[in-house]
Amino acid sequence: MVPAAGPPEPHHRQQNWKPILTSPHHDRLLESISRRTARVGVIGLGYVGLPLAVATARSGFQVTGFDVDPGKIVALDAGRSYIEAVEDEALARESEAGRFRSTTDFSDLGLCDVIIICVPTPLTRHRDPDLSFVENTSRSIAASLRPGQLVVLESTTYPGTTDGIVRSILEETGLRSGTDFFIGFSPEREDPGNRSFKTTSIPKVVAGDGPLAAALMERFYAAVVTTVVPVSSNATAEAVKLTENIFRVVNIALVNELKIVYDAMGIDIWEVIEAAKTKPFGYMPFYPGPGLGGHCIPIDPFYLTWKSREYELPTRFIELAGEINSAMPRHVVARLAEALDKREGKALSRSSVLVVGLAYKKNVPDIRESPSLKLIELIEERGGKAAFYDPHVEEIPATREYMALKGRRSVVFDEATVRSFDAVLIATDHDAVDYTGLAGWSPLIVDTRNVFARRGLAAGHIVKA
Repeated sequence: MVPAAGPPEPHHRQQNWKPILTSPHHDRLLESISRRTARVGVIGLGYVGLPLAVATARSGFQVTGFDVDPGKIVALDAGRSYIEAVEDEALARESEAGRFRSTTDFSDLGLCDVIIICVPTPLTRHRDPDLSFVENTSRSIAASLRPGQLVVLESTTYPGTTDGIVRSILEETGLRSGTDFFIGFSPEREDPGNRSFKTTSIPKVVAGDGPLAAALMERFYAAVVTTVVPVSSNATAEAVKLTENIFRVVNIALVNELKIVYDAMGIDIWEVIEAAKTKPFGYMPFYPGPGLGGHCIPIDPFYLTWKSREYELPTRFIELAGEINSAMPRHVVARLAEALDKREGKALSRSSVLVVGLAYKKNVPDIRESPSLKLIELIEERGGKAAFYDPHVEEIPATREYMALKGRRSVVFDEATVRSFDAVLIATDHDAVDYTGLAGWSPLIVDTRNVFARRGLAAGHIVKA
């Protein structure tokens, strides 16, 4: 079997490949990575794991994907990708070449030289970290852990998780990190729907538990992606990911708050942002919305606020941003109720509302933490009737927070259907939606994304929220 051509020559911010110490396990693993004969296992074949697994296979490694969901394995075995970032053709190419396979049998982890953990790290109802997926996965790895393996965590978490939890569980086997096996952390940076960047072109921050692990991390990821950015410790790499998402959360909260203040003054926040972003320095545009969604932004900042309690340090800025963003769905529904009352003379409790866009961001089918689910719930809590239309989502799957919505299906999008609703609420501005039709069919539209103004369709019955 001839290995696939790898990515372009890697670029590095610095070179740390010469370890201070050495061990036969490290040397053998380093050589097998360099030769691409190391076997790689990726645990968790979701939005992060599957693109990484296919990219790693494309670079010439033999990859086994592991997941507890047999439905995913059935789809992958049939050559069907359920992740937009991975095309069926790319999946088939790596599978047919013998470089990728998938399984639910975690006993095969013992065959892997490099094991990468890409499992969820959600929050509990009390906004505490839920690391049960990481802990259970670490125990599965420990069951077949052997000398000469590199274990990598990519799941977003608080600083200290890799060394404090993953390493501790693995060392219960009697093997020692840095001598027998090696562990590292590399934060995922996937952005569903972003066609400008792919797994291999996004710079990869890497770190390891000690110089030997750090050298293995650099060598492995440099074989898969074009740019590797080494940092000094796993905790630092964990903090990098949190910092990236906290930056976004705080700035989105700022414009959400400005939206409310400026609206009271009769000023359009969207016009303000468009003008402000013409400044070529000292400003970066962020945009308001109906709430935060996705697997990172609504969750990751609270990992740091939780960890900071250990040091008796407040994180008031982050927590305030979280409160502002969490309040946005209620603000939007209040604006919807106000618009129905003023423009239609109808109470929300006697109205039917079509929510357009179930996904948390445009042009993707990803509904994780989507504010649209909360909007539907709030409308119905106030006595209204709610349905949704999304060209990318046919049916609401089971979710932790909104099990009552499971099984609801997207309505048929046509004039008769739209006219049967008292109002339309734009929650996600998918490009595939007929906004011209909506503008003509609906008596009232509440737009949280400014999509009608951007398309030159502003009208008196379209209200921004």
